[in-house]
Amino acid sequence: MIDTSPACRLASAARKSGRIRLEGNRKQALEKSRGRLLVTGAVIAAAFLAIAGRLVDLTLYDLGAEPRLAHSAPAQPAAGARADIVDRNGVILATSLPIASLYADPREVIDAGEAADKLAGVLAGLDRDKVLAKLKSPGSFVWLRRNLTPNQHYEVNRLGIPGLFFQRGERRVYPHGRTVSHVLGLTDVDGRGIAGVERYFDQTLRRGGAGMALALDLRIQDMLRRELSSAVDEFDAAGAAGLILDVATGEVLAMVSLPDFDPNVPAGARGKPGFNRVTKGVYEMGSTFKLFTTAMALDSGTVTLRDGYDASRPINISRFTISDFHGKNRWLTVPEILVYSSNIGAAKMAMDVGGPTQRRYLERLGLLNSPAIELPEVGTPLTPETWRDINTMTISYGHGIAVSPLQMAGAVASVVNGGIRYPATLLKGNGGAAAVGERVLSAETSKQMRGLMRLVVRSGTGKKANARGYLVGGKTGTAEKMSANGYQSDSLISSFVGAFPIDRPRYVVMVLLDEPKGNEKTFNYATGGWVAAPVVRRMVRAMAPLLGIPPAGEDGKPGSGPARLASLRPGPAKPGEFTPRITDNDP
Repeated sequence: MIDTSPACRLASAARKSGRIRLEGNRKQALEKSRGRLLVTGAVIAAAFLAIAGRLVDLTLYDLGAEPRLAHSAPAQPAAGARADIVDRNGVILATSLPIASLYADPREVIDAGEAADKLAGVLAGLDRDKVLAKLKSPGSFVWLRRNLTPNQHYEVNRLGIPGLFFQRGERRVYPHGRTVSHVLGLTDVDGRGIAGVERYFDQTLRRGGAGMALALDLRIQDMLRRELSSAVDEFDAAGAAGLILDVATGEVLAMVSLPDFDPNVPAGARGKPGFNRVTKGVYEMGSTFKLFTTAMALDSGTVTLRDGYDASRPINISRFTISDFHGKNRWLTVPEILVYSSNIGAAKMAMDVGGPTQRRYLERLGLLNSPAIELPEVGTPLTPETWRDINTMTISYGHGIAVSPLQMAGAVASVVNGGIRYPATLLKGNGGAAAVGERVLSAETSKQMRGLMRLVVRSGTGKKANARGYLVGGKTGTAEKMSANGYQSDSLISSFVGAFPIDRPRYVVMVLLDEPKGNEKTFNYATGGWVAAPVVRRMVRAMAPLLGIPPAGEDGKPGSGPARLASLRPGPAKPGEFTPRITDNDP
């Protein structure tokens, strides 16, 4: 029987109310626990996300503890690298690659001895004792090795040595090694230009941006270097210099100086290999100067092509004697003086021109002042302090004055291009219409000189420069080197300067050998006609097709074969005397 009394009902209600409160407390505690778990989970997740984000940041973007050196280069543009240098066809001559350099914080290195041993094991050439001394130094920063290769970077990283760090940077690289060394120059370990174009345009290149285009043609540059290297080996020469110049713009297509160096190995640039013989070296050029003597005599009206001089006897002046190497011992016409390279005839012609006029023409041709070109290595010509008669005579055939091969080639370009002097330039598009030309000779004189230069190659001392199929004109030069005891007959500067095609000149080719020695092939002669002229011949035949110059005959027409070049017809200077004529056919 169920008790329904009031007391029973009150007791039942109380028990029911207690159960409800208990269940409410349990639910409330459970909700609190869930909330705490969610908060804890969110905090842990956020912490993991923060750690992951920092790891990504450190790994991919941040430089970590790498230092920002106060003496480092100014901030670069977004590209960050030193600008490339390219040739006229866009071939890269110098570029920058990312590299890493190793440094240490000695305070963080746990075991300096062990670290030094491990580093010496993976970095060839590293001095273990020096590294150990650095790692034990009291400072917080020491360089251990600059410009690591990618493999070296990897191997050092694998060691896992505490206290070692890498600084990112860039290294200048020259893909063609020695080929363009004296033009390009090189940079130091901090990326600053210290020689050549790298130094001359250092600030421009450090700003980055588009590559700098040079006038050089790498194909022609490589040809010239190989030909000069072969000549140096064949004639056991102390060195050589070569230059190819566009006569209409002043642009330098090739410039080679031997011995040379690999700019990727800066230590090799010390001493003679780093000396640029083309622009820095100055030499007595010998008989190539007869071109200028003849040109100024014709241009000033002192002589005509029909005039001549008595070269039958040497000239005695003061304590000097001027004679000819292979004298004809007779009266010579103006063309013959150049063709047979007569010192006596040139000296007499110069005396008729006069010292002041000679000096004025040489200055206008750019032979008395340092040349303007985009290189820091530029020599100063050596000229007489007082211009006496003896100086006028000796300078007429290239003694008593010393100039660089660059100056020589530039002056010859003015002689053959119609009489306009353009400054030489290493930059593509910086010459021609962009340059201000200066008239130094009349167009008629230039035309006459082209005919005479062709005659030298066909019938005179420059025969070995005659490239069959191409019209080459030029002049040989041989000068004894000066020493403390006077001139040395066994130490020569032998050269040839030529232009082609001589009927419509486009390029001047200058070749110089320093102290060549004759051999059986040259009958022991080491003169310019024997050792330098053949180099020019080979260069013309190799480079002409690349430059779009077809073979031509004497009248300038492609494939016409030997014909008559009627631009110059000098008659006899004296009845009964022989005068070579340009109208004669090639043999």
